[in-house]
Amino acid sequence: MLRLLKIIASLALLLTITVPGSTHAEKKPSTHNRSSHTVKDDKHLRKIAKQKGVPVNLLKKKVNHSQKRNLANRFTKQEKDLLARLVNAEAKGEPYKGKVAVATVVLNRTKHKAFPKTVTGVIMEKRQFEPVSNGQINKPAASDSKRAVNEAIANHADGKGKATEAIYFYNPDLTDSKWMRSLKVVKKIGNHTFAK
Repeated sequence: MLRLLKIIASLALLLTITVPGSTHAEKKPSTHNRSSHTVKDDKHLRKIAKQKGVPVNLLKKKVNHSQKRNLANRFTKQEKDLLARLVNAEAKGEPYKGKVAVATVVLNRTKHKAFPKTVTGVIMEKRQFEPVSNGQINKPAASDSKRAVNEAIANHADGKGKATEAIYFYNPDLTDSKWMRSLKVVKKIGNHTFAK
């Protein structure tokens, strides 16, 4: 038990684990008795754990924490503000859960091959969001919209954001698009239908 506690206490000094796509992967590892590894899969993680003499579960926690931190830090302050303004304009009067879901749709789109890879690219893509064309996107976001964006980002970092896999939302009372109505409905929150 004492050996395990020593390993845990010194893990940060002995090992830096990087995740593919991580900003930490680009940094040069310190020469201060550290090694840097890119974790590709569980088999690779077990190999590193064996080489370093540390428990696999401990390394998994470090990798998961690194992935969450990298996703949460992936978005700039400007992107978060733009997303909050979109949520504010698109989901005004909707329940808080609906605001989080609208933000999640944008985040889901950044991971989908049919859409741009950035929050700004998704939001500013032509004919996607009415508030962009009518200027409502320029109005400041309310605090609940900002909070909803932060929650959506945190959920995405935890893997919960993709649970709905929605990449579209619409108000069935305001659209007569047959194509939109033909999409697979994932969830209904307030006046919005979320679909993929």
